[in-house]
This record gives sequence, C-alpha cells and structure tokens, in this order.
Amino acid sequence: MTTNSRTRFLRLLSVLALAAACLCGPPAARAAENDPITWQALRSGAVILFRHATAPGIGDPQNFKLGDCSTQRNLDRTGREEATRIGVAVRAHDVRIGRVLSSQWCRTRETADLAFPGLAREEPIFNSFFDNASNDPKQTAAARALMLGWTGPGALVVVTHQVNITALTGIVPASGEGVVMERDGRDLKVIGRIGPLR
Repeated sequence: MTTNSRTRFLRLLSVLALAAACLCGPPAARAAENDPITWQALRSGAVILFRHATAPGIGDPQNFKLGDCSTQRNLDRTGREEATRIGVAVRAHDVRIGRVLSSQWCRTRETADLAFPGLAREEPIFNSFFDNASNDPKQTAAARALMLGWTGPGALVVVTHQVNITALTGIVPASGEGVVMERDGRDLKVIGRIGPLR
C-alpha cells in the first residue's frame, strides 16, 4: 500500500468509526470500564492508551501549527468534562500513576492535564500521523518499544490519537476511551477497555 493510499485508508477508518459510534449508541456500553480484571491490570502497573477526549471534527485545519492551539481542533465543554471524569475514575479505582505521557497536540495535552493535573509530559512519538502516514511504522515501533520497556512502579498513562492507538492495538477507540495493555513475553496484549466516561 502506498503512503497516499494508507493516508486515505486511515482517514476513511476514522470517518467510519465516528459513523459507527453515532449509529450504534454510546460506546461506553461496549467498553469494559467496570471490568475488575482491567482495573486490576492497571493497579499492577499496566499501560493505558487514552484517545483524547471529545474535540469536534476530524483531523486538523489546513493552517494547523503544532505550537498554536488556536489553529487546532480542541476539546469542547463535553471533552473537558470527559477528561476530568477520566482522572476521577482512575483515582476511584486506586490506580497508582507512574507516568503520564501525551502527544504534543493541544487536545491531548489538555486531556492529560485535566485528568492528571501536574503529571503529564509531552512525548513526540505519540504525535498524530493522521496527515502523514509515512511516519506510522517508525513511530509505532518506537511507541511499542517504550511501552514494552515500562516496568513501573505504577501504571503508564498515554494520551494520544485514534490512528496511533489503532496502529498499536487494532482497536478504533471512541474519544476519551482507554485501551489497557500489558506485557506478554516480548509483545503487548490488550487486557480491556475503559470508558469513555460520560
């Protein structure tokens, strides 16, 4: 598959995921936010990949600039409330947070800051490659290596984008949804999903 074809495919996947969420009802009903095994994995030091909370639209405007939030899609009121609820839920389940990483996009940084105040730091390998699929293989390999190297203590929280999570897990998460993974030999396996917490 060529780079342009892959980019079109990833965009189509995002559009179809959004359509499915609208047609099939609240994604929360399909996620395992109350699954004790999922929460126990996090208490034991697993990794959770959160898609940023609700930021209306798809992709970014043509005048997008990484350091300028006014040029980006950003969280709306619903998204900010979702992000806050993520933190509340994690604390309510007694999950110790070891590290919080986010992409450099404003919507991921704000999600991380609202959920886990004062803990987040930027990690470019989790930046979106929605508009540049040629970055996918290198970034995904680096992200996988980082997660495989996580030994705690506590859980590793990553706030990133749908395309990144799909490349790592095969799952198309809803906005604000988390996918929990833990090490399985030399690979990572999905344990469960959390949220979105609406």
